[in-house]
Amino acid sequence: MAKDSLIGGSIWEAYSQKVQDLMNNPQNMGQLTEEDAKAMGGKLIIADFGAESCGDAVRLYWIVDEATEIIKAAKFKSFGCGTAIASSDTMAELCIGKTVSQAVKITNIDVEKAMRDDADTPAVPPQKMHCSVMAYDVIKAAAASFKGVDAASFEDEIIVCECARVSLGTIKEVIKINDLKSVEEITNYTKAGAFCKSCIKPGGHEAREYYLVDILRDTRAEMEHTKMAALADSKINGVHTVSFEEMTVVQKLKEIEAVIDENIRPMLVMDGGNLEILDIKSSDDGMTDVYIRYLGACSGCASSSTGTLYAIEAVLQEKLSKNIRILPI
Repeated sequence: MAKDSLIGGSIWEAYSQKVQDLMNNPQNMGQLTEEDAKAMGGKLIIADFGAESCGDAVRLYWIVDEATEIIKAAKFKSFGCGTAIASSDTMAELCIGKTVSQAVKITNIDVEKAMRDDADTPAVPPQKMHCSVMAYDVIKAAAASFKGVDAASFEDEIIVCECARVSLGTIKEVIKINDLKSVEEITNYTKAGAFCKSCIKPGGHEAREYYLVDILRDTRAEMEHTKMAALADSKINGVHTVSFEEMTVVQKLKEIEAVIDENIRPMLVMDGGNLEILDIKSSDDGMTDVYIRYLGACSGCASSSTGTLYAIEAVLQEKLSKNIRILPI
């Protein structure tokens, strides 16, 4: 009996029917031998991978046509829980008929999705996502053995979230492009941290080199440094060397914030209100549209769309550019 089946109660509701069926009746469990490979006219590949986080291990057998690199047969042995058995069985099935180069692109997400009963419902609970990661890693080990290279050569970047296979570079890029400010936003955009959660911060079920809280902090600091450097580059002795229209969005944001902090925000705060800049866009008519949101008392004030709005726009036009337009949201 698989270890997962020892857990009684409603936990079974977190597993798809496909997973439950494969736990007890795997279709590709077994081994392949040199005799099998000779009979099929292929090369036998045997690869092992063990997951330190849970103690599970899997052995993968391939018979590969050396001329075409097509995987003609695949079987596995799994030393672990029922979810590991189901994931390994699905992984082996996905390999059959593909070339080695195609198989190495199978991700743990592909394995998990293939075990779903419907496209929108996860096949396993979050804490069991690492089982499909193990299936992904043993494919790399088999491909490395066939090609005579190191398995690490198939990994282009440092993987931060093993469950969703999200790289460090991807996380940093998404933070910068979307100006993300919380771990929750990172998870919403990338799925990193959505499953076992060990990559969010220290203290999870396994220690990691990179954590989302640290990546967010360091990337935000890097963004601020870049912003300040860009602003400094546009000035000589405190005087702008380029027009407002020629500035980057980051430079425009910095200048607008500075004017608002000095000339506008103090008055709003005195009345119990405030504002935040949501976006800056260049329009087709040559205007720079600044989208703002009123906060506090200002959000319900009648003059926020008339007198106050015109005053904000007038100050920015006087200090920075006549082509600035303020649009409240």
